[in-house]
Amino acid sequence: MEQIYTVADQLKLLGDKTRLTMMVMLKERALCVCDLADLLETSQPNASQHLRKLKAAGLVNEARRGQWIYYSLHVDDKPYIRVILDGLPSLKEKVELIKEDCNSLFGG
Repeated sequence: MEQIYTVADQLKLLGDKTRLTMMVMLKERALCVCDLADLLETSQPNASQHLRKLKAAGLVNEARRGQWIYYSLHVDDKPYIRVILDGLPSLKEKVELIKEDCNSLFGG
């Protein structure tokens, strides 16, 4: 029963359009907060807040690269999330517009 509650909580998180969009973008490649904020046309604190919730639910990983933290999907053990993401339109072209990374944008 606990597993059902965990899945329900994860699916509730994906009911938010910003978090669902982030997950679709992260399906393409790892991105830092500044990339996601730019792509979503939102503030970095707002993007960070959504990423914290996704990380707490075990849906994303974070990895430090220099002074920046990059986020990637963590759904290999969650086939029900993978099916949802695979059924959504790709945002690959939009993600590919981000050619610069946070380090080059801010001189790090």
